[in-house]
Amino acid sequence: MPIIDVEMVYQEGEAMPEGLASTLADAIGEVFGAEPGRVWVRVRTLPDSQYAENLSDAPRPVFVTVLAAQPPTGDLLRLQADQITQAVARICRFAPENVHVLFDPPAAGRIAFGGVLR
Repeated sequence: MPIIDVEMVYQEGEAMPEGLASTLADAIGEVFGAEPGRVWVRVRTLPDSQYAENLSDAPRPVFVTVLAAQPPTGDLLRLQADQITQAVARICRFAPENVHVLFDPPAAGRIAFGGVLR
């Protein structure tokens, strides 16, 4: 069950797309070939006044973190990273080059749901 965190740097007052979390969950669920209810997505925004890059007028990025029991490796990792990037860019209305995907280490054996270690 992947848990996906999406953090977008937005201009203050800018409107978020309607149904954003649900739309992202559906699209990312397709990337993983997941059954309904198996991909969880949390969306957060960060005001652009709270983001900077050194010595630069930075474009506004989107940071995506993927936590999975067993993350993909090799060619599948590259494919899923690209598919997630393209889906998030399209849905959030950001350029793909400004979408950054991080796959966390495997969660199996170190995550608990309802107090039960998985």
